[in-house]
Amino acid sequence: MSDGTLCIGNKRYSSWSMRGWLAVRLAKLDVAEILIRFVRPGPTPAIADRSPTGLVPYLEHKGAKIWESLAICDYCAEIDSSLWPADRIARAHARSISAEMHAGFRDLRMAMWMNLGRDFSPHGRTPGALADIARIETLWAETRSRFGAGGPFLFGATFGAADAMYAPVVARFLGWKPELTAASKAYCDAVRAHPLVAEWYEQAMAEPESMLIEDYETLK
Repeated sequence: MSDGTLCIGNKRYSSWSMRGWLAVRLAKLDVAEILIRFVRPGPTPAIADRSPTGLVPYLEHKGAKIWESLAICDYCAEIDSSLWPADRIARAHARSISAEMHAGFRDLRMAMWMNLGRDFSPHGRTPGALADIARIETLWAETRSRFGAGGPFLFGATFGAADAMYAPVVARFLGWKPELTAASKAYCDAVRAHPLVAEWYEQAMAEPESMLIEDYETLK
């Protein structure tokens, strides 16, 4: 019997679910996965019945109830401390860039939504989205320069919570194909090749056609 449940939305579209799922899998939590198809226009009643916010992801584990992706990352790091860097300064930086991801980049989210099965290039290049992309590239470059020696991820060889928080950004970049630096492209390739990210993609592509949502499949 599992130790709890993780409630998520469509893997093809749900960027926040992807973040929580990656953290849970990195920490090797034994939880049952409950995938609920989004309803549009929202909210999705079946999610509202389970999650206190009516949003995903939502984790229940050994009596703990955790919503919001960043909170799930922190909870998972209590079980497996390697999700955050061991060094105090690097750990502070990782939490800061993860919090910035959680709270910011609204223009990018609106202009380039996550759809793992579509190529939307060359669309979505609004001024706000391009400004967000520039900030993300700067953030990635600075992080890799300071802390990324020894591996392809933000903090080196280990794919951690910060990478999980930015994995859906990578998915957006792969789907919308904005112009990126060579270093950003290399980071995107490394994230996409990670076994857990590859598994998420595989499962997203296996979702039945009945789960497709027109709002996310067509340009607005």
